[in-house]
Amino acid sequence: MKMVRSALKLFLVLLFLGYLVLWLMMPTKLYFEHWLPEIRSKTNSTYFGPQGSTMLVYTFPILFIATMGCVYLHLGKKHGEESIERVQTSKFTTLKQPALVKGPLVIVSWMELSFLTMFVVLLAWSTTSYLNGMFVHIDQMASETGLLVWEAKLEMSGLTLGLVGNICLAFLFFPVTRGSSILRLIGLTSEACVRYHIWIGHIAMIMFTSHGLCYFIFWAKTEQMAQVLKWDKIEVSNMAGEIALLSGLAMWATSLPRIRRKMFELFYYTHHLYILFVVFFVFHVGFTYSCIMLPGFYLFLVDRFLRFLQSQQRVSLVSARILPCQTVELNFSKSPELSYTPTSIVFVNVPGISKLQWHPFTVISNSNMNPDKLSIVIKSEGSWSSELYQKLSSPFSMDRLEVSIEGPYGPASTDFLRHDTLVMLSGGSGITPFISIIRELIFKANNDGVKIPQILLICAFKRSIDLTMLELILPVSGTTIDVSCLQLQIEAYVTREKAAVDDNHMPLRTIWFKPNALDAPVSAILGPNSWLWLGLIISSSFVIFLLLIGILTRYYIYPIDLGSNLKYATSARAGFNMLFICLAIAITSTTAYLWNKKRNSKAMRQIQNMDTPSTTSPAWFNNSDRELESLPHQSSFQATKVHYGERPDLKRILFERKGSSVGVIVSGPRELRQEVATICGSGLAGNLHFESISFSW
Repeated sequence: MKMVRSALKLFLVLLFLGYLVLWLMMPTKLYFEHWLPEIRSKTNSTYFGPQGSTMLVYTFPILFIATMGCVYLHLGKKHGEESIERVQTSKFTTLKQPALVKGPLVIVSWMELSFLTMFVVLLAWSTTSYLNGMFVHIDQMASETGLLVWEAKLEMSGLTLGLVGNICLAFLFFPVTRGSSILRLIGLTSEACVRYHIWIGHIAMIMFTSHGLCYFIFWAKTEQMAQVLKWDKIEVSNMAGEIALLSGLAMWATSLPRIRRKMFELFYYTHHLYILFVVFFVFHVGFTYSCIMLPGFYLFLVDRFLRFLQSQQRVSLVSARILPCQTVELNFSKSPELSYTPTSIVFVNVPGISKLQWHPFTVISNSNMNPDKLSIVIKSEGSWSSELYQKLSSPFSMDRLEVSIEGPYGPASTDFLRHDTLVMLSGGSGITPFISIIRELIFKANNDGVKIPQILLICAFKRSIDLTMLELILPVSGTTIDVSCLQLQIEAYVTREKAAVDDNHMPLRTIWFKPNALDAPVSAILGPNSWLWLGLIISSSFVIFLLLIGILTRYYIYPIDLGSNLKYATSARAGFNMLFICLAIAITSTTAYLWNKKRNSKAMRQIQNMDTPSTTSPAWFNNSDRELESLPHQSSFQATKVHYGERPDLKRILFERKGSSVGVIVSGPRELRQEVATICGSGLAGNLHFESISFSW
């Protein structure tokens, strides 16, 4: 089976390299004057028209890679090789170390900088190639159209900026496709790739804004301002492009860091204008040219609709633990078939607070240690989390809270065992992903008999009351957990207090919610836990789309174009294509989702029937008298040294670590990550291996 996977992987790599070569050749004269006409002459069909060749060249290869990637991932999962072959640390350690620490890009590794440089080179190559090709006969074109040479150059420059912006748009949606098989193939997660979406988005909007400005100036100088309101039936629709640009500018302005952090809800709601942006972009350039950016958006649509289906189900919230530090732990019932890795996140919606807002939170439970439980921690910081905390901490009893969940999403695997020592550095709520890592190591130490690295947890809090978050390291479980085999040392720093403060704060308490027949355990979304189904949805939906658009073109559009002096409107053709894509994805995704939901419900009923009749809820649910303070404290408090009124000396702590390989994992504010990255990237200690974790709370 390894040979089959290796051959499949090699084939996909070669196909992707060929796809990249196509991007390099696209702006050249050879491609436009020879390759493209040849492809169109051989693929000309009355069923698909001009867009058939474009779909074949630009859309089909990526969707094929995504589908076969699902097969590859399924084979790996089926035969115990779920994780992508890990990159050998000895070869790529330097590339993973920080190259840039400060600046607008924050922390960038050498590998990320290399790929970013290649992407910028692609854009520069495309820009210069397009301009060179357009400027060759610019004098002749200017004389034929009655324009000045500089005016003709301005128009061609605007066109070039639009063409190069489309390259950015083609890559824009890949990083935010949470259940993407393509990201998993290259060992990435959507959470780690959000920054790439931001980078590409900035470049795309610079290009498109410059594209629009060039044309506005050109129309003003040539007295053609009437072009602003032009919606051409056959050619480019200027007004559609302007609506798309305005939508993009609104998203761009509200995504700036200062606005996004201070007015997150404005950013969140405004970003839904991406629908308007894409629709009018397609109307602007026509569907044929839109096939260039279609693959990324198509996979995003599949993923988004599957997440929508999952989010419609209310999940079973079993209990909530209220910590004194204005933090709550929510415990959900989950399907035993659902597995996830440490540092995974889920997106949570509480309709009682907001029906539209979804917020990401780190999962702190371990799917091996707690097969029927999923837990998250939420700290009261923003308006949404504060309202949730107030609801749960209210003295009035609460017997039910409606919650929906998307996810979980996380890395394909985690390989913390490769290090001799693990140094975990957190600031505030950044400790949450480390809870999941420590629980995973506890499980491995108790069950797998493997060597566990020494663990040093350095956590900084503002107030001493926040130290109660350390209580969460041990899960509330009815089983006895041997933590003596885990070499865990915790050093906590309370930065704003000189000594422990006893304010007679609210004691910890647990709320137990009544079961509801309409609620269901958290179950796996199709994709990361069912790759074959995702591959089937991608391939079958695309086939259905081709059938629908083929029938429409052959028996409705083609007779109009061929049998009359009329030509079928480009915008109408684009509208039908977008409608059929949505229909195909909705039909296949809904069918697959309902089939799997029925199968999971049947499996859950069989499991419940095997349990004792008195058991109406998970085993851990019945431990209602077991509070946090009754747990053995040896795992956290006896191993904890608390420092008051000071910050950790990170350079001293890291340089004192012994061993051939020291994994340095940081989770917290940007300043903390930059400080640690600077130390690890200095090269003064070659045994330090830096890794930054995105946390959500």
